[in-house]
Amino acid sequence: MKNSMLKSSILAVAAAISSFSLASSPVLAQETAAAPAAAETVDIDPALWVVKDKDTTIYLFGTVHILKPGLSWFDEAVKEAFDASDELVLEIVGADDPASQQKAMAMGTDEVTGPFREKLTPENKAAYETALGSLGIPAAGLDQFEPWLASITLGVVPLLAKGYDVNSGAEKVLTAQAENDGKTLGQLETVEQQLGFFDDLPEENQIAMLNAAVAAIPEIESFVDSMVTTWGSGDTEKLAALMNEGFSDKLVYDALLTKRNANWAEWIDTRLETPGTVFIAVGAGHLAGDTSVQAQLAKKNITTSRIEY
Repeated sequence: MKNSMLKSSILAVAAAISSFSLASSPVLAQETAAAPAAAETVDIDPALWVVKDKDTTIYLFGTVHILKPGLSWFDEAVKEAFDASDELVLEIVGADDPASQQKAMAMGTDEVTGPFREKLTPENKAAYETALGSLGIPAAGLDQFEPWLASITLGVVPLLAKGYDVNSGAEKVLTAQAENDGKTLGQLETVEQQLGFFDDLPEENQIAMLNAAVAAIPEIESFVDSMVTTWGSGDTEKLAALMNEGFSDKLVYDALLTKRNANWAEWIDTRLETPGTVFIAVGAGHLAGDTSVQAQLAKKNITTSRIEY
């Protein structure tokens, strides 16, 4: 039972890291030193889909927001689809710019109820403070934050220490190329909307996320390594199992995945009314599983085709 609960914790935290913009991590804004260059380049082939009507083409590409350098994914069919597109659409644009960081800090700072650390059970408080110490963060270092922001911070910091780099993340690479090519940049959500999915969670659910993040720290690197390998192989069924089924809290799952996927399917349905070619890049967890964007599109009788390459 304990191992099963730990696995669920790891899955939930890893899914949160991979499915949401890292704009919400204040530590990430301060610690973005470039990771060491990889010794060799590894070719990977993440999954890619397309939705078409008579005058509109929309590509759907699942991303991982923070990666180790040395992965060659922006080539072959992915690059061809990107080059053919007039517009790049992300979850949000400018996730790591100062304005976004300020919004994240404002939304994630608790100025009313006091430090969440004092609301933890003695056992969870001890585990939390031990985890902070292992990461070089003082016991009171995150006291000003709400639990959801502390959770994401604890999910990101260990990965940064192990060579993961936001500058190697898919959104960074795609955005830089889109700006170089003069493509239009669009977004599916605002920073306030995206972070609001966390901020609106009841405190008890936020604290559950925090406890999960603490429990996941010892194995987070190996799990995210496995998740990235699965993403790179294009095995969406395994990816769904890894990223989505770990959410033991249905409220969190529905708020962070299902409802957003439905909103994005509605956006795509509307966008099909306008001619053109669009490349949509969102967290890979949104394009896998029974409640994926593709599943939501199917409810609207819109066919999504996997591009084999």
